[in-house]
Amino acid sequence: MMHLNRRRFLQSAAVSACLTTFSVAPTRAQESHFQHGVASGDPTSDSVILWTRLTPTFDATPGSGRGPDAVITWELSPSPEFSTIIRSGTVITTAIRDHTVHIHVTGLSPATRYFYRFISHTGEISPMGRTQTSPLIDAPLPHLRFALASCANWEAGFFAAYGDIARRANAGELNALIFLGDYIYEYATGMFAGNAGVVRQHRPLHEATTLNDYRTRYGHYRSDTHLQAAHAALPWIAMWDDHESANNAHREGAENHSAHEGSWQQRQAAARQAFLEWMPIRQESTLFRTFTFGDLATLSLLDLRSFRDVPPSREQWLQGQRAETMMGSHQFEWLKTNVENTTTAWNIIGSSVMAAPMSLTGQPFFQLPEPIPANLDQWDGYSHERDQLLSILTDSATPTMFLSGDIHSEWANNIQFNGQNIGVEVVCSSITSANVNDFAKLPEDNPVSLHAEQAIRTNSPHVRHVDLDAHGYATVDLSHEAAHMTWHRVADLSLPGSAVTPVIALEWKPSSGFTH
Repeated sequence: MMHLNRRRFLQSAAVSACLTTFSVAPTRAQESHFQHGVASGDPTSDSVILWTRLTPTFDATPGSGRGPDAVITWELSPSPEFSTIIRSGTVITTAIRDHTVHIHVTGLSPATRYFYRFISHTGEISPMGRTQTSPLIDAPLPHLRFALASCANWEAGFFAAYGDIARRANAGELNALIFLGDYIYEYATGMFAGNAGVVRQHRPLHEATTLNDYRTRYGHYRSDTHLQAAHAALPWIAMWDDHESANNAHREGAENHSAHEGSWQQRQAAARQAFLEWMPIRQESTLFRTFTFGDLATLSLLDLRSFRDVPPSREQWLQGQRAETMMGSHQFEWLKTNVENTTTAWNIIGSSVMAAPMSLTGQPFFQLPEPIPANLDQWDGYSHERDQLLSILTDSATPTMFLSGDIHSEWANNIQFNGQNIGVEVVCSSITSANVNDFAKLPEDNPVSLHAEQAIRTNSPHVRHVDLDAHGYATVDLSHEAAHMTWHRVADLSLPGSAVTPVIALEWKPSSGFTH
């Protein structure tokens, strides 16, 4: 059976249309105890998560399961000189957690910048990190400035976009980074390359299926100095999508998981454990969680892979069958409660996959008979549950902003239900992962991509902006009156120091919709 997913959408769109930086120093010598940098995340008004990994012996690579227990010290200060230490402590690292360290620092002041570092048992000092707590709930907050990123395939190119995020954070332009999944890619080498082929090989070379595989893949990603810089520069609020486990993952399996690869439940559990070990997030039973930013915004970050039903096939869709849930009943009720009880000016929903429908009826280059959407792996494949959610949002007086990634392209969408505008969606492109022109092996803004973009705008009038070729990230400057959205593009993925430039900027107001 044919499942219409993000990769096939991008491939079919490409083929058918033919008819001061804040960065860490270069990677330290192999004997360093801090080969993977530092990170912070999940900020609240009085707490934050601090992260590092202590390389305990010279040969204890990620996933090896080797290396002795070791003591590590952490320090938090209001100044980069660490002249005053306001919080500190020690923790023991073990192979059980791949020698990663998560410190949940509490009792902090709201809306405050802090600096942190770690000290190994030999006295080596880690790179310095910078983090920030959020304002008190309902405290006046005129602006929230954050970056939005997803889909970083190591083999497709260098992470210049992360370096630019670090630079902007160091310049005081960003409060946080919201990462919406595909932090790593599970494929064997060369299985998801763009038109440039494999720019640099990841490790392990084979497909990641076991706990040690996923740990090794994360460790290799975290050797990148641009990625280390982005983690050190500002707190991350991160969610997984599918490639942290396997392509088009759902609760029963994944498109990129076969019976000969063993139990899906064991593979998913291994992927989840590695994600929790290597990301600076709260170690809780559920990945979906809530963040509040003063009186301005409430962020509900969704886990759209752990509970979703199997997406429908092409044949099932034609027969009128729809998947029941992407969120699961418990998460849906949690989100409903958040939406109905918020006291902030905005509801923000971190959705990972695109929420707005992609209507393509009448466009022969997709070769899809109606009413099949182009990508059943996103909310279009779960339209009944989406309608339930949009009905709840329609009844709310609070405007909604959806944040999405996954589809390796830029989008700005009006969110509508029963003829009523209820919010806006910002979709960031990929940090590096292949998109339409990559699959078509063509340059950016070629006739293939331009034709596809025009077809989308023609058949989806709620789409205000779409670009199928760009790589990079997005930023949002949110105020009580409007959301200012900007897309930042990487000029050349093959260059570690590529230029990254803000190209497209839009504004959306609850009172009037989109303006330039």
